[in-house]
Amino acid sequence: MAQSHLSSIFYALCLLLIAEPLLAQNIPQPVRPPLEPLPEPETLPPVEELLPSLEVPNNLPPNPELEIPGTIEVRQFQVIGSTVFSESELTALLEPYANRPISFAELIQAQESINQLYFSQGYLTTGSFIPPQTLKNGIVTIEVIEGSVEQIEVTGLKRLQTSYITSRLAKATQAPLNQKKLLQALQLLQLNPLIDSLSAELSLGTSPGMTILTVDIEQASAFSASLRLDNQRVPTVGSDRRIIELAHGNLLGFGDRFNVRYYNTDGSNALDNLSYTIPVNAANGSVGFTTRLIGSETIEEPFDILDLESDFRQYLLTYRQPIVQTPNQELALGLTLDRQESDVNLLDDTLEGETRIFALRFFQEYTQRTNQDVIALRSQFSLGLEGSQVTLNEEETNEEFYAWRGQGQYVRLLDQDTSLFLRSDLQFADRPLIPIEQFSLGGALTVRGYRQDLLLSDNGFLASAELRTAIARISQWQTTLQLTPFFDFGTAWNRNDESVIPRQSLYSVGIGLRLQVGDKFNARVDYGIPLAELDVDKDTLQENGIHFALEYRTHFGSN
Repeated sequence: MAQSHLSSIFYALCLLLIAEPLLAQNIPQPVRPPLEPLPEPETLPPVEELLPSLEVPNNLPPNPELEIPGTIEVRQFQVIGSTVFSESELTALLEPYANRPISFAELIQAQESINQLYFSQGYLTTGSFIPPQTLKNGIVTIEVIEGSVEQIEVTGLKRLQTSYITSRLAKATQAPLNQKKLLQALQLLQLNPLIDSLSAELSLGTSPGMTILTVDIEQASAFSASLRLDNQRVPTVGSDRRIIELAHGNLLGFGDRFNVRYYNTDGSNALDNLSYTIPVNAANGSVGFTTRLIGSETIEEPFDILDLESDFRQYLLTYRQPIVQTPNQELALGLTLDRQESDVNLLDDTLEGETRIFALRFFQEYTQRTNQDVIALRSQFSLGLEGSQVTLNEEETNEEFYAWRGQGQYVRLLDQDTSLFLRSDLQFADRPLIPIEQFSLGGALTVRGYRQDLLLSDNGFLASAELRTAIARISQWQTTLQLTPFFDFGTAWNRNDESVIPRQSLYSVGIGLRLQVGDKFNARVDYGIPLAELDVDKDTLQENGIHFALEYRTHFGSN
């Protein structure tokens, strides 16, 4: 019996040694989070919904009833109170009325031309008037009162603090008030996941040029829960994954977000995302802390006899700051401190190994959206700092590294029923990486038709194209069924000499179905046909090209 057991161990170790070097190691690795999927493209809220009756309040002093006999000789206009336009711009505007006799009607036209100049640039609450004056030396004074917001009143809020709204409107309501900037700020608020809908109106203030901005808000449900079942875990620890996730987008009332996500398979348990994020400024800058704890054991034959177990811990501290933020586009920069710890035990603690990674990651994110398409780009530079090391049976190796990863997604609405989805992923490293940091290929999120994380490499490239076309709709149930043909391609190579470890590529074509029922339930199944055959077992659905995911999500509770 003992001899049989030793033979099995020897057989399994031999399999490990002769396996293709690029093939993913059978030590269970934590799942690297992919680029977040984009939301479905949607048009920006129409201006009419935000400001349904924008009647520009006017409480400027009336023009005096000047008695002008016939015409007056105007040599020059003096405009006071304008901070938006330069003296030369205003002089050029009023030049047709200067250095000649003009009537009272033309004098009013000159004043109105200033109003129109402001109006054309979006300064709808700014106006000018001719103050009482005695004409001397042919100089006529026109006074401008640039509009400003005297007060911001917010109604309809529940748990969300008023300052969260007013701080995000403060910059857009600085004097002089500009309608374009105000609408842009309101549209950004409308896109905020904490807000379901809003409307705004301007009313007269207490003094000339002053207005009161009233914003009525309906908050969205901040608490959400989801259940998910998929087969997106590596078969080594069990491919079928059960997930439960709870999130609150406004935990303490100032837009702070708490999230907890747990999943398990037959061979793993994971607190996959325990995070807390707080906003730190009105420009949507945020600081977040995230923890991931994953315990795994190998259950796949014949490697299960090795009693291979691993524990993974990750701690992330992230600062993210949007630099450019409009309803159509966003550019954000961020910095992450990343601490990863992985412990592996083999043969009932006979062999032990541990990995420690301390990395600094600088990322840049860009998103652009219209009512027809969405593009999202992400770049990340990772620097492995001192203290990054691998220890195997008390023998340490330094694992400092430098790597760059770029990701992109593009979504295009071709017509009402058809969308095109393109995505890509690219990684370069300056030296051989440990598996935690390597680029993975294979599975539902990379190259379908192959098992999850089939290839691990230092460098890699992924490209995927998918067409989604609706084949059935049930409007009363808000249900859509889509057919999704796709093509996936990925290639992987290491920093080593390619004559020793050759480059490998995966290709697949396939078709899938995607079911969406309102905003609560979605399901998809993909069948990928591998075009590059590799000698691997086909014991699970994903190894036979079938990938599935079912998710139910609901929003409820306090706002």
